[in-house]
Amino acid sequence: MSTVLNDFLSYSIEHANNWSPFSFTLGEHTTVTSNVSGVVTFTPVDRGPEQRHIVLSSGVHGNETAPMEICNKMISDIADGSLLVSHRVMFIFGNLPAIALQTRFIEENLNRLFAPDVSGMSAEVPRAKVLMHAVSDFFADAKGERHHYDLHTAIRASKNEKFAVYPYLHGLPYSKLELQFMSDCGVNTILLSQSSTATFSYYSSRYHNAHTFTVELGKVKPFGENDMARFASADNMFRRLLQEPVLNLTPYNECPLQLYEVNQVVDKHHEDFALHFSDDTANFTDFPKGTLLASESGQEYRAQVDGEAIVFPNADVAIGQRAMLTVVPCEL
Repeated sequence: MSTVLNDFLSYSIEHANNWSPFSFTLGEHTTVTSNVSGVVTFTPVDRGPEQRHIVLSSGVHGNETAPMEICNKMISDIADGSLLVSHRVMFIFGNLPAIALQTRFIEENLNRLFAPDVSGMSAEVPRAKVLMHAVSDFFADAKGERHHYDLHTAIRASKNEKFAVYPYLHGLPYSKLELQFMSDCGVNTILLSQSSTATFSYYSSRYHNAHTFTVELGKVKPFGENDMARFASADNMFRRLLQEPVLNLTPYNECPLQLYEVNQVVDKHHEDFALHFSDDTANFTDFPKGTLLASESGQEYRAQVDGEAIVFPNADVAIGQRAMLTVVPCEL
């Protein structure tokens, strides 16, 4: 059965609609279980009470291939014994039909559906429910640290190639240790969210008290075209997270972090919504106060302060969905 782990991503795509749950032990040291297509959990047989409980998800958008390749290789390395885990870890490949087609989604953005009361008729809604249930089961009664890193690549280039979104914490303090970890992953730009969302990382943070980030590791490319050397720091740190009892991290005051907070959330309300900058404008490009950034019937959206920057602009989203964030620098 362990042979399914040699290329778990391909196996998951092939058997997405006829999944047979399995459980077995690797070398008497790690239990492997999978009850849901595209989801596999590794549990050390001899584990301490304060171990970490880690979720690594990728493929929530089916065309964001590099994180899937990173996770697929880690699964394979765990299977052949070259990566020994000291902590529980669940790997999730999100939108399997979209991954098979290398498209962002089939009918609806899966990363807008992770809410306990989600409803709708799209192909993605049942998958969101299945994945929330899998994460809930994984974190149920978990003692020790809880972590969830939802790994992505962005549609457009970024002035800061690797960045992460820290979900809204509802007044709880930000973890400097988590920011140190992100920095050692090569992710030195952090966007501090200021509102509730229905993203996967927010779900695990809000409902399971996990340390979470949505991590953007680069730009979207097809399978086989990623320069994996560009992800070496992140890959190394995630492997260390699975292996090492205690992580030695770069001190916070030595981390070259750039912190931003959301200033405007711009939703699309009409079909004539348009962005007023070119399609190749990079994430985190900033503008002078008063610059027209976007418009639609009856509404203009302008930079409210000098240096306000754009993130995740996309005029092609569905009506009612977020079309752009604007952000400004901040400090903790």
